Formats: sequence, structure tokens, C-alpha cells
Amino acid sequence: MFGRDSLITAYQTICFGPRLTRGALRTLARYQGDEVDDFRDEEPGKIIHEVRTGELTRLGIKPYDPYYGTADATQLWLILLSEYWRWTRDDELVRDLRDNVHAALRWIDQYGDRDRDGYVEYATRSPQGLGNQCWRDSWDGVQFADGTIPVLPIATCELQGYTYDAKLRIAELADSGPLNDPALAQRLLAEAEELRARFNRDFWIEDRGGYYAIGLDGDKRKIDSMTSNMGHLLWSGIVPEDRAAIVARQLMSDEMFSGWGVRTVSTADRGYNPIGYHMGTVWPHDNSLIAHGLARYGYRHEANRITTAMLDAAQCSNFRLPEVFSGYERTFSRIPVRYPTACDPQAWASGAPLLFLRTMMGLDARDGQLVLDPALPEGYGRMLLAGTNAFGKRWDIEISEGLTDIRAA
Repeated sequence: MFGRDSLITAYQTICFGPRLTRGALRTLARYQGDEVDDFRDEEPGKIIHEVRTGELTRLGIKPYDPYYGTADATQLWLILLSEYWRWTRDDELVRDLRDNVHAALRWIDQYGDRDRDGYVEYATRSPQGLGNQCWRDSWDGVQFADGTIPVLPIATCELQGYTYDAKLRIAELADSGPLNDPALAQRLLAEAEELRARFNRDFWIEDRGGYYAIGLDGDKRKIDSMTSNMGHLLWSGIVPEDRAAIVARQLMSDEMFSGWGVRTVSTADRGYNPIGYHMGTVWPHDNSLIAHGLARYGYRHEANRITTAMLDAAQCSNFRLPEVFSGYERTFSRIPVRYPTACDPQAWASGAPLLFLRTMMGLDARDGQLVLDPALPEGYGRMLLAGTNAFGKRWDIEISEGLTDIRAA
């Protein structure tokens, strides 16, 4: 079991059925850290990275029972709890998990921010721990544009976006939702706004037309590679409107967009490798969050370009997207060049088309109501989503030219 993967998969699939989301929230809450354990990178309030049960783990040689080496799962757990509540209005579950919510918030501020600079950063304390503890968790997954490896601890950009979104969402649950804690809501709103202002000052790079650094290293230098992580910032909402257009343009540039999807890193960076695990490949789950973020800011055409490219790629693999494929240009081959050891099937790759569908439909749950704002790609004449889930009911949603219809199933 993986924390980050489970949480993102549950987010991708929430409007198709809440059981997976509810199960992920409860299961990960049971594993939430409650002590400081350097060998397992455990800290109070932290959500796990993974659980394994192999022989080396049972003998205590490996730290995976469970292992906590991730800096984003805690925020993603809070985000998912909010999303689950928005789609179900399940006040009881949120109240049941109140203590876990407070523990997660304490982890962000007390342990996640290791040096009290206002940013969540990571550095393993375990001799068996992961060096990178963001979603790009291979040893070379975070680099400077010249290919050098940054020193720890590292505060990647999307960690700050997730933190911003998590605090806003829990503020909603505390203000008008089942947590019923106006003082907490006020504090979190203030902290989120302060983080947004500070982040946009410290992570923005004016060079190369403007973009967000992938992170700050242990010396507080901007890690200046151009990566797909900035698309997650659109998903989180931390990007000001005037910079969203710049980010969208960068993501869809020839250096970032392969024709099959957005690459993990720009071809202009020295570390680019079209079959480097996190250094030039294309990940369906990554692209699903990027497309959702683009649509959030009104860039529906750009979101649809990603969606249609991904669905074209799926047709080349028996209609199932693999974990990752290469970042070669689409003109290089008539099908996406496979990554040699990609998991297939893989959970958050399998969940990606469901989030693409939601993005095309502009489907959301707000204030106890279903909302539709469709923007179908050219050639998509009619779309029917039968029996989707929201607020304890099933709904049929139909979209075609001149028709937008939601009805109880």
C-alpha cells in the first residue's frame, strides 16, 4: 500500500463512487504516525509513504512496516477528506477523523517545516530512507537545470501548493462544515494567504519567460529546472491569475508537451532524458492533475489537448494507460515509446481517464449541489455518464451540443 498513490487515485475516482475514498481515508488514518522513529522517518501526525511485508522488513532490516518517507501524503490526506465531504456531505466521517485532522495540521507546522522558514521540506533521517520524498522520489528526480543534485532538505513547489490547498479546505470544514471551529478556520485562512504571498515571491523565476522553480534546496537556492510540478500548482490554486497564463504556456510549449502529454522536465534542461524515470517521461496521473488545474483557471483548450493526447495514447495500449511512458516527441513514433519497467496496470494511471472525464465535463460538487461546466474537445459529440455518485444518490449526466442535463438515476 502506498499513501500518495492511494490518495491521488481516490481523488481521481471520487465522483464515480465514494467507497474507495472512504476506505483510503480510514485506512491511512489508522497508520498515521504517533512517535518519532528515525529509522522509519516517522513523526506524529504524518501519513505513511508505503507498507511492505517482505522478509527484510519482517527482520527489521528494511523500514517498510510502515515507512513514512513522504512529505506530501499528509496534505493530500487532508485534501481528500475535504473532497470526500464535498461529494458526500458525510459529516459523521469528518467528525470521526477530527483528531487525525488536528494531528496532520500539527505535523505540517511542527515537523514538515523542518527549519521554520514557512515551507514544508524533506530530508531522510533513516540509513534506508528515500532521498527524495516528493512524488518524484527517484534519487535523481529533483535536479538543477544544469543537472546537479541539490542538497537536502528540499522544499519542492507542489508541497507548498498542497499545503495551501489543505489549509483552505480544512478551514472550510471548520467554518461551515462539521468540524465547527471558527477560530481554527480563521487561523488557517490567514496562514494560507501568508503562504501564498511568500511562495509567489520565493519560487518564481523570471528567466526563460517565467516559471516556478521545482523547489528550494537546503541552502535556499532556487532549484531552477522547469518541470511538470508547476502544473500541480494550478491544481492547488496557489498561482495568481496573472501568472497562470505564463504557466499554461510553458506547460504546453514544445519543450514540455511531447504530443502525448506533458513531460516531467523540459527538453532544454541538461538532465532531460526521455526514458529517465522522473526526468523527461510522461506520467498519466501527473497529466490528469495538470489538466484539472488548467481547467480550474479557465484554460480548457489546453486541458483538452492533454486529455485527447492521453486518450490517443491509451488506444495504443489496449485502452489502458501504463504508469509512465517515454517523453519522445509524438512525431518520433506512431505510438508512445514504452518505459521498460512501467507498472501496468497501475492505480493512479488507471484513475487518470476518470479525472480527464470529470475535467472535460467541468463536473464538481459545490455547496451540496452538482455543477456542470462542459467544454468537450472537437469531435466529441455526446457524452453520457450513467449512475455517478453524489450526496448519497446516483445521477445520470448527459452532455451534447446544446444539451446539458443532470437527473437522478
